[in-house]
Amino acid sequence: MPVSGTTKCASPFVVRGWCPSAWRPMESGDGLIVRLRPPLARMTRAQALGLCGLALGHGSGTLDLTSRGNLQLRGVRETALRPLLEGLAALGLIDGDAEREARRNLTLAPDWSEGDETEGIARAFMDRLDRLPPLPGKVGFAIDAGSQPVLGLIPADLRIERGETGALILRAEGRETGVPIAMDHAAEALVDLAHWFVDSGGAVSGRMARHHAELPAWAQGAVRPAAPRAPLDPGLHPLGAAFGVAFGSLHAEALAELLDKTEARAVRLTPWRVLLLENAALVPAEGFATEASDPSLRVDACPGMPACPQASVETRALAERLAPHVAGRLHVSGCAKGCARSLPAAVTLTGRGGAFDLSFDTRAGAPAVIAGLTPHQILTHFGAD
Repeated sequence: MPVSGTTKCASPFVVRGWCPSAWRPMESGDGLIVRLRPPLARMTRAQALGLCGLALGHGSGTLDLTSRGNLQLRGVRETALRPLLEGLAALGLIDGDAEREARRNLTLAPDWSEGDETEGIARAFMDRLDRLPPLPGKVGFAIDAGSQPVLGLIPADLRIERGETGALILRAEGRETGVPIAMDHAAEALVDLAHWFVDSGGAVSGRMARHHAELPAWAQGAVRPAAPRAPLDPGLHPLGAAFGVAFGSLHAEALAELLDKTEARAVRLTPWRVLLLENAALVPAEGFATEASDPSLRVDACPGMPACPQASVETRALAERLAPHVAGRLHVSGCAKGCARSLPAAVTLTGRGGAFDLSFDTRAGAPAVIAGLTPHQILTHFGAD
């Protein structure tokens, strides 16, 4: 076994600088990845069942939930891309205009109610998509207007959220405080601040948190966000029932069966690998977690090899076996890029050259405490063999 104290880092990886979308899919080891951003992160029952059919007919049937509350179809064949996009557009799950679809990089608190501030601001923002400037591919927006913010750890560059005074605030990522904003002006303010970001050179840094130019006077404020509330866990919910998805990956057939079994009216996507089903019963369902204590929900693992060409190791089988033996958060990454989790984890395993580097309380790709481990050595180390 390699010697403890080694400080090797994982091998280089390719950072693309953009995320896949419906009209700009990304090639992976198992085919094309097509990312959807359903309006308000919600699909009716009919839309969800239609999506399942398209995923099975034009791809591998594998669906991934992303950290921004989006949905990815995997294994899409080149020849099937056009009919897939036509089908998604017919269902109303993507915009027929590629530029508008790319601009709808919006995350909102998934437990919004019809007519509340989160829904109202989101709809007003979507009405203004054509007025957004060209933005770097990863720049996104968050609307978090509930009584307490819940999206604070979710990637976003410009936020509308609840402030500690009880008022809504507009806050730029990387700034600890924001400026009070009226609901009727919130969507317009997001567009205006996006223009300032571009005009002040933000495209060079690529993200708001790395852009240190002084904010315009109208966007400067001293109000901190309100104390956060906990993310959504599996279990009963006022809107229905929430189901956890191990690794954020599920199969279209499993989703269709879950919809039938629960008689759900609609599906809401969340950034936490949890599906919120409206008017649904909480019933046991194979492949889904119904309790927050399920060990699979403490694990982040990318698809790994062979699905991702940048990965040098298989990830999810090891993560599944190891999860019950790790008390805190576990991150198993196929390479140093760390796509499955951007935050530190209690235990991090990073693939490098066909083996794993082990580190603690850090991100993927950090210097290893023990380098070059095999899956068997890892399981033995944690008493899981």
